[in-house]
Amino acid sequence: MKWQEVRELFPDQFVLVSILNYHEEGNKKIIDEVAPIRSISEQDANKEFFQVEPGSLVYHTSNQDFVIHLRRDPLIRVRRSKDEN
Repeated sequence: MKWQEVRELFPDQFVLVSILNYHEEGNKKIIDEVAPIRSISEQDANKEFFQVEPGSLVYHTSNQDFVIHLRRDPLIRVRRSKDEN
C-alpha cells in the first residue's frame, strides 16, 4: 500500500507499519510501500517506536512523505569509563 493510501485510512494518527519497499536518495530512505498493522495512540507512540520489530516503524500520517534520514557518520562518540582502560 502506498503511504498516501495509509494517510487516507488513518488521518492524523500514529500508525505501526511494516516497510515493504523503499529506495535511497543520498542520506534519505524514501519509503515506497508499507503494510499498515494498526494505529497507535498518541500516549503509546514513543514506547511503541522503541519496541518495534526490525522492518517495522511507527510514523505519523500528518507527514506528507515517508522519509527516514540516515546518519552514516554519527557525531556522537562514546567514551570509555576509567575502569575499561
